[in-house]
Amino acid sequence: MPKYNPRLRTSATFSTNRPERREDDAMLVECAWEVCNQVGGIYTVIRSKAMAMVDRWGENYCLVGPTVHPSVEAFFEPAEDYTDPFGKAVLAMRERGFEVYYGKWLISGKPKVVLFNPFSIFSKLGDIKYELWNDHHIQTPSEHDLVNQVVSFGYQIKEFFLELAKENVSGSRKIVGHFHEWMAATCIPGIRRGTDRIKVVFTTHATLLGRYLAMNDKQYYQHLPFYDWEKEAQKFNVLFEANVERAAAHGSHVFTTVSDVTGRECEALLGRKPDIIVPNGLNINRFVASHEIQNYHQAYKDSIHQFIKGHFFHSTPFDLDKVLYFFTSGRYEYSNKGFDMTLEALARLNYKMKESGTKMTVVMFFITQAPVKSINPDVLQSRALLEEIKETVGAIEGQIGEKLFDALSKSKDSNIPDLNGFVDEYWKLRLRRNLQIWKRQGLPTVVTHNLVDDVKDPILNFVRKAELVNKPEDRVKIVYHPAFINSANPLWGIEYPEFVQGCHLGIFPSYYEPWGYTPLECMASGVPAVTSNLAGFGDFCLKNIAHPEQYGLYVINRRDLLYDDAAEQLANTLFNFVNSTRRERIEQRYKVEEAAIQFDWNSLTKHYNKAHDEALKR
Repeated sequence: MPKYNPRLRTSATFSTNRPERREDDAMLVECAWEVCNQVGGIYTVIRSKAMAMVDRWGENYCLVGPTVHPSVEAFFEPAEDYTDPFGKAVLAMRERGFEVYYGKWLISGKPKVVLFNPFSIFSKLGDIKYELWNDHHIQTPSEHDLVNQVVSFGYQIKEFFLELAKENVSGSRKIVGHFHEWMAATCIPGIRRGTDRIKVVFTTHATLLGRYLAMNDKQYYQHLPFYDWEKEAQKFNVLFEANVERAAAHGSHVFTTVSDVTGRECEALLGRKPDIIVPNGLNINRFVASHEIQNYHQAYKDSIHQFIKGHFFHSTPFDLDKVLYFFTSGRYEYSNKGFDMTLEALARLNYKMKESGTKMTVVMFFITQAPVKSINPDVLQSRALLEEIKETVGAIEGQIGEKLFDALSKSKDSNIPDLNGFVDEYWKLRLRRNLQIWKRQGLPTVVTHNLVDDVKDPILNFVRKAELVNKPEDRVKIVYHPAFINSANPLWGIEYPEFVQGCHLGIFPSYYEPWGYTPLECMASGVPAVTSNLAGFGDFCLKNIAHPEQYGLYVINRRDLLYDDAAEQLANTLFNFVNSTRRERIEQRYKVEEAAIQFDWNSLTKHYNKAHDEALKR
């Protein structure tokens, strides 16, 4: 990919890079556990890429997923016409007693989709597991609910492809089956055994074994070439998943993964080097509103201001004109996601800011999912009291305005009367009482919820040890929000993407991150971001964008630096950002949003197209 040049960006970028429609009648069936089922980053890949796939394959493209999401009916439209090959295969499976649905996924592009109910054939699980062992030497754990669902789902996919491959269903058309992750890949050995008409592409977005190893070995990358994969898989009780991943990697015609970082992991743990790297993208034009970036930021920042007032101002108010909002988010993997390094850098940043005498304040949000009992009652009460104070002030404002205007209209001179006399004692008393209740002693809480086990929580333990507990003199304040943000959350009232746009910087210095959508989503929203060169996204940016820091994308060197040195690099990066001017930060918002354009799927699907074309040749 050529080096990025922001001056090349024009409105024509989207049309000139759109994938060309295939001229043959080959079919592509893309299978993933995350089709119509939002679980994690793979859902974003599948969902955002669908439009580009429909543009290229047209009516010959179909997705396959499970019916496990509780709201699947809300984004599934049943088909009325079953005359195409996908519909014929579905009807054939229904005649055999399978519970299968065919229709459109109600997302951009409205792709065709086939959905299976994994629970509907649980009575056959014993036979399905025996087949995996007898034919492919893959032993399945007896009691594992998710594995049972996956195995059932995989068997249904296999039978669907065998139906699709029949001459009376699809004729002599070429067929590509593209499978994502081990959860959609248990069928690959059976498909290869059952027919040679299906050309198989397998994409691993991360090896499950690699994720466990990275969480438990601080020298994971140094030790990677020397692991005994089978021994380690048994140790972490993921031998079945590891066997499926290896069988899928070796059984596919074309094996792909999302980054060079993960490619090296696959070579070591799966025993096969990926044929093609397929980096992840987004529908960037869905985010783009270039001249509105700053307006959106200001509007959503005001919403964050309201949270901050309720959370902090009862005891430690600070100047909102001199505040910067930083955040990190993602799966709660303390070391893998770089939460540990982020906290270490924040502690150092707090010291640097106090030593420099800056008047700026940084509020750092940790947004992740952790076991909680409820929202902290004190946090809720503070927010509720602030709203009541706001309503009281509004009532007083209205009363003063009405009475003042009436008095001035009757006045015989130009003197302004005493405004205090225009406020009823009731409102004065109510305002004073609410303020007395709200303004209280004690530090603002770090965590917004009552955790199930806060004694063992790594984030809280670091915060306590470092005494980064929102003291008045601290220039860095911490808000740990162990639940995802949405408009139904009583503390927020905005959606997560709006929260992101209201922030100034996203921080994601991951230790283990096969790709990393969060910094890319920041870029697409016009928010500068920090990543690491151990993240697939960060590694990709270093190889394809000259001087990414000039565009508001900061890549921390975690591959070559010791932990302490990398934490210092991150702390200095944050300190320099704090010391930048408002104008410089605004310029970065525009630059980082412009740089995101090269991650649009209209550009990146060429890698997927190459994988599919290569599979058809083999």
